[in-house]
Amino acid sequence: MGLNVTQKLIKNHLVSGDMTPGSEIGLKIDQTLTQDATGTMVMLELEAMGLKRAKTDVSVQYVDHNLIQLDSKNPDDHIFLRSAAQRFGLWYSQPGNGVSHPVHMQYFGKPGKTLLGSDSHTCASGSLGMLAIGAGGLEVAMAIAGEPYYVRMPEVWGIRLTGKLSDWVSAKDVILEMLRRYGVRGGFGRIIEYYGPGLECLSAMDRHVIANMGAELGATTTVFPSDGEVRNFLKGEGREEDWVEIKADDDATYDLEGEIDLSSLEPLIAKPSSPGNVVPVKEIEGEPIYQAYIGSSANPGYRDFAIAAKMVEGRRIADGVSFDINPTSRDLLEDLTKEGLLFHLIKAGGRIHQAGCNGCIGMGQAPATGRNSLRTTPRNFPGRSGTREDSVYLCSPETATASALNGRITDPRELDMAYPEIELPEREKNMSMFLAPLPEEEAEKVELIKGPNIATIPAMEELPDHMEIEVLLKVGDNISTDEILAGGGKVLPFRSNLPEISKFAFEIIDDTYYTRAIDARDRGGSAIVGGSNYGQGSSREHAALAPRYLGLRVVIVKDFARIHWQNLVNFGVLPLTFKNPDDYRQLDRGDVIVLSNLRETIQKRHELTVRVRGTDKEIPVRHDLSPRQVDVLLKGGLINWVNR
Repeated sequence: MGLNVTQKLIKNHLVSGDMTPGSEIGLKIDQTLTQDATGTMVMLELEAMGLKRAKTDVSVQYVDHNLIQLDSKNPDDHIFLRSAAQRFGLWYSQPGNGVSHPVHMQYFGKPGKTLLGSDSHTCASGSLGMLAIGAGGLEVAMAIAGEPYYVRMPEVWGIRLTGKLSDWVSAKDVILEMLRRYGVRGGFGRIIEYYGPGLECLSAMDRHVIANMGAELGATTTVFPSDGEVRNFLKGEGREEDWVEIKADDDATYDLEGEIDLSSLEPLIAKPSSPGNVVPVKEIEGEPIYQAYIGSSANPGYRDFAIAAKMVEGRRIADGVSFDINPTSRDLLEDLTKEGLLFHLIKAGGRIHQAGCNGCIGMGQAPATGRNSLRTTPRNFPGRSGTREDSVYLCSPETATASALNGRITDPRELDMAYPEIELPEREKNMSMFLAPLPEEEAEKVELIKGPNIATIPAMEELPDHMEIEVLLKVGDNISTDEILAGGGKVLPFRSNLPEISKFAFEIIDDTYYTRAIDARDRGGSAIVGGSNYGQGSSREHAALAPRYLGLRVVIVKDFARIHWQNLVNFGVLPLTFKNPDDYRQLDRGDVIVLSNLRETIQKRHELTVRVRGTDKEIPVRHDLSPRQVDVLLKGGLINWVNR
């Protein structure tokens, strides 16, 4: 039987396990990607491991999230990351060079390679025919040190594309259609592989848009074949020699299948406050807007900005609308300037920001309270924009720009203009904003430069055999890591200072959590109860690490999002699921749960019982840990496991 693209990529990197869906496999990692919001912790973890030199083919440290320098914290961390990249043999992308995902795709991505990144949107590089997976920072640190990456073998979900996109419909509408059909958990435990004749109308950067937001479906990653479009992209980047063809065999099959006729799609929009809350734009036309935001890793390509520039040429943005232009790389800024398109954006009233993640992660460009913001970003979780009571919609650049021109949500097909034609300019490769790895003999002499805000990761104790702990918080479905530990300018500067960043844990949900957790920690720790898809969204390990620092020992939910589940294990928090989801109603905030003979039980079986102190309640739960993960948990987390 023939293999699909996903199976070929996994087979070529398999170091342990077998390709049976649901079983744990180990994968050799060729490349890694870290960004500054997660990378400081990764570098501290490499220091704790005593690593001398990165053992990957390519590892790159980007600075793209924490660019706002309100005080010394962010620049101090940039200097630390630069010194760490030089010390451990990583490439370093300097502040202002751009967002990690499109920049990595341009300069380092190679068909057939594996990429592990401490950012959930690392999956964007699947557009090149790579196996690119987002993970927690500690797992990326392990990969840099040459260790395999362990993951449950996913099912492969084949999506056959037919037809051709109509005018005013673009790649963002393709992934929004996937979210409309399948929701934010539709890809859980799956790798999405796109194939079929419809691929001919999707450029490599169009595919980046679709692959990037596969994370919002909960997918392990997204994979495209490496075909002529990928070859054209690499040729344009001056790297045609890196191209290899990778396509599914003629007799390849998929575990699940679906189909999208691209010609049937229309402009779509995700309403607040979930990427899965998708409707046709025409259903909500006329709603007034405050902001239209172009850019982010979800729409980072030249055509995404050029289409907006062509649409506003000779026109003016509606009065009272903030038209935010968020360039995704310095290269892009150079191209837009050279082609005269930046002039059109500025002339129309656009506000030009520096190249980076910026408003996507809540670092600037926050909308006014209660006003509608249309964004080409990948996520609209509550509070992610930097405004606690935000009202964020996700849409294509065409829809965002049409709405900015009219001052209200507008289907771009209603504009009185022809669909702009975009030609890609010839690009000049510019590596001036990268620092290459030092030779090993020089790297060994580099000292890590730590500012006063950088704190050592505290030691984590082993899993106790008996626990009687209070349920400090009970939450519902689809709780995101943004709600567990927010991003934004107030929180992210403390990403390398665990005691300080933990003060913001669950602040969006319950601003008393921190003080109550400190009290519970002194009494042996605490638990959290949640619904379905707990921990969706960002890969930030701080969402597991900060509550663990505050004494969190157990999380019991209906089901977990993949990366957060693994992050909990990595830091010694026991992740449990209700055997019967209806038992979610049996536990409440303030209950004290009892777990006995815990260490032996989780080693021998997957099912165990939670008792509620002072009642006759006995609630069956289970864990889905592999023997390796059980061993990690018993030792108190992955750092302890490595050291011992």
